Order: sequence, then structure tokens, then C-alpha cells
Amino acid sequence: MYTLKNKVQLIGHLGNVPEIKTIAGGKKVASFNIATNETYRNTKGEKVTETQWHRLVAWGKVAEIAEKHLQKGTEVAIEGKLVSGSYTDKQGNKKYITQVQVNELLITGDKKEKA
Repeated sequence: MYTLKNKVQLIGHLGNVPEIKTIAGGKKVASFNIATNETYRNTKGEKVTETQWHRLVAWGKVAEIAEKHLQKGTEVAIEGKLVSGSYTDKQGNKKYITQVQVNELLITGDKKEKA
């Protein structure tokens, strides 16, 4: 490994339509989840499929593409990096979050028409 860097690559299906917000200056941000599946055989030889959900955030042009083209069930390939943060909820408890900041987005499944 020449250099180590914070890099994430995932292929999965959207759990819902992206949530789009416009922030100061007109820049857009999209938040959405994708599910990835891993299939393997357990010690009894049974086929097991595990699903992992990943929280993603996209900014600017990538957010605009997500808004225009993504819907629930769309298969996508993404590349980005892990980002972590924290906030205090209404009860005063500190909460920690980790999500993938999407830098590149590719629609890999059939493109369906938005309703």
C-alpha cells in the first residue's frame, strides 16, 4: 500500500428516496440510506444473507443528481469517505454518527421512472 486513505466503495439499493435540503447559498445536500447484502454459508452449511444499512450524504452536484435520478430500490455504486460527528439530542444526551460522504455516484441498476 503506497498510501493509506479514508476511502469507501459500496454497491447497494436505496431504502428510500433521498431527503434533499437546500442550505445557505443555494447549495444542496442529499441524505439517503443504501442496503448492501453479503451471502455466505454458516457452519451448518446453510445459506445466510446479512444486510447492512449505510447512511450516506452527498453535496452539491452529486446531491442534485441524487435528487433527479434516485428513488427507493435504485441500485447504485458509490465512492466516498467516512465522516463522523456528534450532536446533543433534546434530552441532553450526546449522540455520535458515522456516515459516508459520497464523492462519486453511479446508477448501476435499471433506471425507473419517478412517480
